[in-house]
Amino acid sequence: MNYPNGIKKNITTTKSHVDHSNRGMSLESDINISNEYYREKEIAYIYKKPTPIKIVKVDYPSRNKAVIKEAFFEAPSTTDYNGIYQGRYIDFEAKETKSKTSFPLSNIHPHQIKHIRNIYKEKGIAFLIVRFTTLDKTYMLLAKDFLTYIDNNDKKSIPLDYFETNGYELKNKYMPRIDYLEIIKILYGGI
Repeated sequence: MNYPNGIKKNITTTKSHVDHSNRGMSLESDINISNEYYREKEIAYIYKKPTPIKIVKVDYPSRNKAVIKEAFFEAPSTTDYNGIYQGRYIDFEAKETKSKTSFPLSNIHPHQIKHIRNIYKEKGIAFLIVRFTTLDKTYMLLAKDFLTYIDNNDKKSIPLDYFETNGYELKNKYMPRIDYLEIIKILYGGI
């Protein structure tokens, strides 16, 4: 290739670099974009819950450059998202799995299951959104069906066919990216 200053440079092609730095964040990113859309259109107000941490040590090299040096998780987090839609409380967990056949229950902690159970018991709308990344399929599984499965099975995972039979497939769209409220609206009659 000839450049304007006369320097010749050979351009060689190499295999393209695949960036895996945000792997596992695509579902979360899609949900965050969808939630932002819902807020902008004043449809619902649903937010990602921050993980509660306690800061132990902070370094103040200058007034505007404080750096957290030591922190720990203050309490176990509950679920990933919560908010309100047409006067109803919504709470859900979002997970991804590479498995083509099942969703490992080890991905959900006992305190999260208890939290989902409590929301369901109090008539809130609780559910899981699970993406099978290898299959590029995303499902919503309502708390009722999730709890029925774990209460009646000793298995360590939920089979894909249970999601296909009892869940709702969420197709990718332009806006909102994952329209999970479309299912809620259908199930709860427009609330």
